[in-house]
Amino acid sequence: MTTAPAPHTRILVIERDTAVTAQIRSALAPPDTGSFRIQCVGLLADGLEQLSSKDTDAVLLALDLPDSQGIATFDKVFAIAPDVPVLILGGERAEALAKEAVERGAQDYLLPEAIDSYSLPRLLRNAIERKVVEDALFLERERAVVTLNSIGDAVLSTDITGKITYLNIVAETMTGWVRTEAVGKHLTEIFHILDGATREPMRDPMALAINQNKTVGLPVNCILVRRDGYESSIEDSAAPIHDRHGAVIGAVIVFHDVTATRAMSELMIHAAQHDALTNLANRTLLSDRIDQSISLARRQKRSIAVIFLDLDHFKNINDSLGHAVGDLLLQSVAKRLLAGVRGSDTVSRQGGDEFAILLSEIAHAEDAGTSAAKILMSLRAPHSIAGHELHIDGSIGISIYPQDGESAEALIKNADTAMYHAKEEGRNNFKFFTTQMNLAAVVRQSVEAKLRRAVQNEDFVLHYQPKINLASGEITGMEALVRWRQDDGKLLYPAQFISVAEDSGLIIPIGRWVMREACRQARAWQDAGLHGRPMAVNVSAIEFRNPGFVAAVHGILDETGLEPRFLEIELTEGVLIRDVESTFVVLNELKSIGIRFAMDDFGTGYSSLSYLRRLPIDVLKIDQSFVRELTRTNTEIVMVGAIIAMGKSLQHVVVAEGIETNEQKSYLQSQRCPEGQGYLFSPPLPANQFAALLRTGVTETAMTIN
Repeated sequence: MTTAPAPHTRILVIERDTAVTAQIRSALAPPDTGSFRIQCVGLLADGLEQLSSKDTDAVLLALDLPDSQGIATFDKVFAIAPDVPVLILGGERAEALAKEAVERGAQDYLLPEAIDSYSLPRLLRNAIERKVVEDALFLERERAVVTLNSIGDAVLSTDITGKITYLNIVAETMTGWVRTEAVGKHLTEIFHILDGATREPMRDPMALAINQNKTVGLPVNCILVRRDGYESSIEDSAAPIHDRHGAVIGAVIVFHDVTATRAMSELMIHAAQHDALTNLANRTLLSDRIDQSISLARRQKRSIAVIFLDLDHFKNINDSLGHAVGDLLLQSVAKRLLAGVRGSDTVSRQGGDEFAILLSEIAHAEDAGTSAAKILMSLRAPHSIAGHELHIDGSIGISIYPQDGESAEALIKNADTAMYHAKEEGRNNFKFFTTQMNLAAVVRQSVEAKLRRAVQNEDFVLHYQPKINLASGEITGMEALVRWRQDDGKLLYPAQFISVAEDSGLIIPIGRWVMREACRQARAWQDAGLHGRPMAVNVSAIEFRNPGFVAAVHGILDETGLEPRFLEIELTEGVLIRDVESTFVVLNELKSIGIRFAMDDFGTGYSSLSYLRRLPIDVLKIDQSFVRELTRTNTEIVMVGAIIAMGKSLQHVVVAEGIETNEQKSYLQSQRCPEGQGYLFSPPLPANQFAALLRTGVTETAMTIN
């Protein structure tokens, strides 16, 4: 089997001295020197032409040629063939020039005595092999640089003294220093880092990695200050660099920008602790702040307070004007609450229209009362929302540490309990928590639970009270009054459960049951041959503002078959004058089909007179508190007379409520009050008894007995 010959090593000799070229040929000719193919030229131009063909493995170059002299000769060769190893030919007088060529990229230089069959082949092989190794190292280095410049992290290295040896492109961008400027400078000049919390300079992580000879992480909350002053949050680690013997010779740090990540994390933390609508603290953050304040107050032997605020009748606004307006109102309330407390206090939204405020330090319990009064006053000023001038009040409960609780949960719960008592006592006020309130809260919860079951089982009954023509004694209409039937048959009156029904939202299903049953009964009496008379039904503010109210009324009338003219809806002054524009819409829509409207408890409000002429109402009911005092004070006599006269002038039917004595009836008759209602004529009666009353009418005895 024949072995293929080894490839020739192609040597280009650029030398004008033929004696030197002959010496070179002779040195490379012996068989033991290897296989060389030699080409000799005497001019640089010829050599450059040969090099351009890319057919040369090494060059032996003389610097003084007929067409080129000195170091420029090498530069021209190196420019056209930088990948070909070049050995400089020269004597002792040209040695300095040859060394300069080596510094500029030549592999080595040859003195005349080195041109022999031993030295020259060895020099050529070494030069060629060294060039191959250099090329491989260069390629590897280029790959590393490309890799380092391609990754998303910044990479920066130093020597053992802390001077910069390398930056990749990301590091250049983040530090503001280009590599050519940074290399050789100390790390602290290029890599300027601060503690984000204290703004103090941080310890050099590279020095720490070198000193400890291990990888170290960057401190938390590390800020990198770029050359132009721009700051970014960074994180990652520094590690020592070792030589082949394991000795530390420098360090490298790999880091990346976490500004966006940290900002997102902070946003997520903020979102988890704050209410999205108002940006106030939420329940979680408030509880944490209260617990912190309790710990501090315990050590300092002082008090803190928790204020629990619920907006009065907010649901009416939300239902009538929509959730968008309601949300804007909640934001307006939040701003006023924040403006009214100290920076050390915490305002939170608990949900819906409920807010809680931590007063982190109070000298006396009365201080919390003063703050509560200021809050209520700030809420009263009109809120200009989306073209509406809205009025809102609030009910406030207050608990004090340590007497009302020693945990956030207890203080919030007890302040909430006190708030309910403030509502029960007329709203728009504040109450301090007392231990008796807890007992009342337990009772209230029990009432609500039973009331929910009663709604499911329809454990209610209606009683009916007649309205009387005061001149003739004729029954002109009736009012339906709800009673809650207990398991033992006992009846509870509205005053005993309506407030719980309103606060729990149960008033809506109860109210619709009442209207449906009243309309059904009115139609049943008509079908039984009893003359049709208007059936009055009381409607609460929550029912009236419910978006489904109008549709529910239409549905009930369709279901029961009662003509709309026989239904009279009673609304209090407060319901009618709150958000008058939306009230007009609902009243006019139902008025258009024939439903009658009565203003109940007239005279107890404070601003209804300005709207009275505009509201499409049919009946004014004089509140029984005025009627009760008719025979005692002149003030009530004047007031009742004025209401009767005004009602007549506006062509409203005036009904006096709560008539219990003949003296009261006589005065009202003297003032020509058209109608009356009260125990003098008849108490509220069950349906079967009231049917008998409709047949017989109110007896003369009932009309005259005191």
